[in-house]
Amino acid sequence: MNNKLETLTNLFEDKEIRSIWDKDKEDYYYSVVDVINALAEPKDASDYWTTLKRRLNKEEGSELPTNCRKLKMRAHDGKLRETDTLDTEGIFRLIESVPSPKAEPFKIWLAKLGKERIDEVFDPEIAANRIVNYYRTKGYTDEWIKQRLISIVDRFKLTDIWKDGGIEKPVEYALLTNEIYKSWSGMKANEYKAYKGLRKESLRDNMTDIEVALTNMGEIATRDIAREEHPKGLKENLSVAKRGGKVAKGARDLYEQETKKTAISNKNTLNYKYIDDREMIEG
Repeated sequence: MNNKLETLTNLFEDKEIRSIWDKDKEDYYYSVVDVINALAEPKDASDYWTTLKRRLNKEEGSELPTNCRKLKMRAHDGKLRETDTLDTEGIFRLIESVPSPKAEPFKIWLAKLGKERIDEVFDPEIAANRIVNYYRTKGYTDEWIKQRLISIVDRFKLTDIWKDGGIEKPVEYALLTNEIYKSWSGMKANEYKAYKGLRKESLRDNMTDIEVALTNMGEIATRDIAREEHPKGLKENLSVAKRGGKVAKGARDLYEQETKKTAISNKNTLNYKYIDDREMIEG
């Protein structure tokens, strides 16, 4: 079993890349000097970064230096010190800017990813195969994968209904989804993820079969009610989402009454876990 945390740090093999999880943005922030050390191995990574920032600002007009966040990270002496960090997208841009032979494999890898996505535009089946193969390598059964793909299509049907009802902003879709989750599980999506010990990982990919079934039921009920009543705007759609979630709550109550066990599980499918209360990943 591979016990490595599945983040960008895996690309650097045995190099230490300190990172911090931002639960609001749902992304990691990585130490810039750690990445530079891994790629260029300079005598002084801080001096190297200062020179690189100057070049990016003056010669290329890059916004990368201004996108840095100062976050406290634990240094080798055990003390917390403010460190320049970049999110995942920023780190990839940094890799492309470092003139080092060690950066070339990463640049080739990024170029390969870009080519694969372009190929998928011309042949969408490639993307479908990639998804199925990924789930298989994670140990999911073919039946689970089939149901997961169906649920993705059903989700699109629901968001299409919401769009017809005047829902446009991502935050509105998130609010509606939270209303469904909260109505049947008692938790919003981010609270549910925290209960399962998740961060960036997909909530549905870490659900039991009954949790998946109840989630699907809540969304399908919401969709079908909305089709009949044609709610407009966020307020009316929130009311419908709450009712759809209550349909799933009724099913949950009946399930728990008959089976004498809870339908909500804190289990996940991860082969690692987060252990730092300050949400810092060290090493």
